[in-house]
Amino acid sequence: MGVAPAAAAPGTAGALVRELRPLVAAEASAEAYGGALDSNDLEQSVWVRLLERLGTEGPPPDAAGWVAGAVRDEARRARSRTQREHPYPAEPAAGPAACPERAALVAERRRALRAAVARTPGRCRRLLTAMLAPGDPTYREIAGELGISQGSLGPTRSRCLGCLRRMLVTEVAAPELRGMER
Repeated sequence: MGVAPAAAAPGTAGALVRELRPLVAAEASAEAYGGALDSNDLEQSVWVRLLERLGTEGPPPDAAGWVAGAVRDEARRARSRTQREHPYPAEPAAGPAACPERAALVAERRRALRAAVARTPGRCRRLLTAMLAPGDPTYREIAGELGISQGSLGPTRSRCLGCLRRMLVTEVAAPELRGMER
């Protein structure tokens, strides 16, 4: 069971907060909308400023005017802070250009894959080379380029990938299920 808060006497901080709450909310909402800011953050900043002022100078003589000015000041600060601050990327750059070591490893893997594809039998070599094309062709485009039906492309691709996998297993330890090495 919670205890109900005691009623604040007129002239205290609690009475001032209750009196100004609708005004601060309205001013913050209006200023936030115009400046693409979060109204709750803006409102909280104004309450912090008011509490700081109450601790040092006491309540403002013209509370409504003070609230309007404080909201504008805090909105201006928030806008300038937004222009100065830039968020960190969610994840560090993971592309090959992120570090020289990664770029070298990616290039080496591509070279090994292309060399293995070049050693596959004729039909598989043509199919796998077409699938590795930089334009990321569709099955229809690959089937048209190779002169085979689109329906036979899947089974042929599966056989060719099996052949490539058997060739690469001697060069690179292929991971088994659940990340275990063979």
